[in-house]
Amino acid sequence: MSSNAPLETTRSQDRSAGSPVIVDAKPAKPVQRTWAQVMERKSSVPEGVWLRCDTCKTMVYRGNLEANLHVCPDCGHHNRISAQQRIAQLADAGSFVEMFGNLAPADPLKFKDLKSYPDRLLAEQVRTGNKDAVKAGTMFIKGRQAMVVCLDLTFMMGSMGSVVGETITRAIELATKDELPLIIISCSGGARMQESGLSLMQMAKTSAALARFDDAGGLFISVLTDPTTGGVTASFAMLGHVILAEPNALIGFAGPRVIQQTIRQELPEGFQRSEFLRKAGMVDRVVPRSQLRTELARLIDFAGR
Repeated sequence: MSSNAPLETTRSQDRSAGSPVIVDAKPAKPVQRTWAQVMERKSSVPEGVWLRCDTCKTMVYRGNLEANLHVCPDCGHHNRISAQQRIAQLADAGSFVEMFGNLAPADPLKFKDLKSYPDRLLAEQVRTGNKDAVKAGTMFIKGRQAMVVCLDLTFMMGSMGSVVGETITRAIELATKDELPLIIISCSGGARMQESGLSLMQMAKTSAALARFDDAGGLFISVLTDPTTGGVTASFAMLGHVILAEPNALIGFAGPRVIQQTIRQELPEGFQRSEFLRKAGMVDRVVPRSQLRTELARLIDFAGR
């Protein structure tokens, strides 16, 4: 080795060519990426393509989740869905005819907390594209016609205000008149506090309409999903001739934490969940989402509707 050679290189003699070859003695340094390059690589994958299951924490491809009716293919967790998605899952293609969509909420109490009630309503209407937390209309389920009402959890947590109560009541009265089976799919946080006593009045109004529907010999199938709580549970949701529930749905009046703090006792495992209520006799059947269409059609046939 020549004494004048640089420290980072060595010279070796190529015997075949007779010329010196320079060989690096140090490994090349890795190329440093800038933050802009990192963000550019991240942005190449669109947001929301992969979702993490709330229960098993598994990453699920959105396309597979939607194909599986928004149920986790690994653990069977039933994700919450909107009223529009629910209707699309249940109705025969193109058979849903929406009704009472012209009803819109008002603010007779001039309610205001951090924001005024009209401002909250406007923000929800812009975000969801719906006037309130309910969709109703007639549809065919495997060829069986029915009146279907579906609460929408994406609009103010599916809370029951005057529009929700009026829509449900009109749907019940039309089902009574046309002798159609009635299906109400509940998913709600309860009565809407911004409407105070007016919201609570919907409990009595819907229950009275269901009593007249029962006197006329109608069939009412109540479907409980996660969550079904508050004034919805205390009124029409638990008045079905047949009560179905999705797996592991939270069903009750007050939440389990409130109850535990009130009675100061440990609650049983699975308290206020579908399976617990089925064993207690409050729910007739726990039906996975993939079987709900078939079960509803079977019940309509069984009742001769």
